[in-house]
Amino acid sequence: MKSLRINGQMRQFTPEEMPATILALLEKLGIGSAAVVAEIDGRIVTPEEFARTAVQEGQTIEFIKFMGGG
Repeated sequence: MKSLRINGQMRQFTPEEMPATILALLEKLGIGSAAVVAEIDGRIVTPEEFARTAVQEGQTIEFIKFMGGG
């Protein structure tokens, strides 16, 4: 099993299920990428970089959703 810490929780993936990119991880989690920024091991990743940013076992990933309101 491969693991990622996503928003503070450990998630396990079989080698076949492990997403290759941030975009693939968002799709697997059912999170739309339009209003999200990712932080991977302390580095901010913008939506424009999601498709080319590789996911590696053991990373800590935080997804931050932007919400409208007042």
